[in-house]
Amino acid sequence: MSNDNFFERVYAIARQIPYGRVTSYGAIAKALGTARSARMVGWAMNASHNMEDVPAHRVVNRKGLLTGKFHFDGTNLMQQLLESEGIEVVDNQIVDFEKHFWQPEGSEF
Repeated sequence: MSNDNFFERVYAIARQIPYGRVTSYGAIAKALGTARSARMVGWAMNASHNMEDVPAHRVVNRKGLLTGKFHFDGTNLMQQLLESEGIEVVDNQIVDFEKHFWQPEGSEF
C-alpha cells in the first residue's frame, strides 16, 4: 500500500470526527486495520495542514495530549481550534478526554 493511499484513508476517517470531539492517532490506525501505524497517522496529519477539509486539530495522542500542535501555524492554534469547539485544554492536555473521545469504526475504510 502506498503512502498516498494510506494518507487518503487516514483523511477519510479524520473528516468524520464530529465537531467538539477528538480521536487519537492509534484509534485511526486501528480503524484502518494497521494498529501499529499510529506514527504514520501522525505523519499524515502533519502532511494535511494545507487541507482545510481535514480537521487535524481533532487528532491527539492516546492520553489526550496535543502532540501535533507544533505543526500548526502559531503554537496555540490547535488549542484555540479545540476550545472554539467547546473542548477545554490545560497544559496541552484535553480536560475530560474520555468524554470528548470519538472511536472511529474500521469497516468502511
